[in-house]
Amino acid sequence: MAQAPETIVVETTRVGCDGGGGALGHPLVYLTVGQEGRVDCPYCSRRYVLSETAKVGGHGH
Repeated sequence: MAQAPETIVVETTRVGCDGGGGALGHPLVYLTVGQEGRVDCPYCSRRYVLSETAKVGGHGH
């Protein structure tokens, strides 16, 4: 029976995911939380959800 993917609440729209399993994880990928307020990792299916208190925008490039 498959375990439900983990959901992680984040404070920024840019997150890095490596699967969290050390050697059992996956390559580090950077994901951007979209307009819908969430993004799923294509490797491990972890779901990153933007916190309601997160400050969006205002970062320089």
